[in-house]
Amino acid sequence: MENEKVLLVIEDEPAILIFLRSSLEEHGWEVLEARTARIGLDMAAKKKPDAILLDLGLPDKDGLVALKELRKWTSAPVIIISARGQENDKISGLDAGADDYLTKPFGINELLARLRVAMRHSEEKPEDAAPVYDHEGLKVDLIGRHVWLKKKEIHLSPLQYDLLAVLVRNAGRVVSQKQLMKEVWGETRDVTPELVRITVHQLRHKIEPDPVRPRSLKTEPGVGYRLEAES
Repeated sequence: MENEKVLLVIEDEPAILIFLRSSLEEHGWEVLEARTARIGLDMAAKKKPDAILLDLGLPDKDGLVALKELRKWTSAPVIIISARGQENDKISGLDAGADDYLTKPFGINELLARLRVAMRHSEEKPEDAAPVYDHEGLKVDLIGRHVWLKKKEIHLSPLQYDLLAVLVRNAGRVVSQKQLMKEVWGETRDVTPELVRITVHQLRHKIEPDPVRPRSLKTEPGVGYRLEAES
């Protein structure tokens, strides 16, 4: 198939590889396999895949080390797939340059959705106009700096708007607390995860019909936040 996207899977579990190959090929992906970090890095350089799935528990090298090496020369989307479900592992992966993180076991539909979002972000050009986000009645115009809920314009504080704008630009992807602190508050202020949590709490009360059961702004416990992808 001429328009197939190429996906490199760096993973050493045979059962996972079989599952991924059979499932992803059905959805138009050409799947390349590497069972060690060394082979994976070599294949990534030679084949230049459109996206990469990376396990952390590789036999020859920790996946985070491999990820840092990849990020020295490629901007291809990288989604970590790992049995390590600890919050620190997720944060470390995102901070090292991963676009997303899936904990095993996961379903193919969830993986495909994450791949679609990661690919969409990788294809966006820096000069593209800022997007208009629209999901579950929440609409955000980053060009005009307007926010609507159920077609009624709502007013946010500058801090709340800046936080929402970062999430909109990364819609569908988890944004770590560390990234939010850096992009919203900058390097000069003394900011804590608690301040991020309070700001998100305040924001939810303005942009969610039911803040207790949010539809758009979701929490990734201990890691960060995700604004659901557009409808």
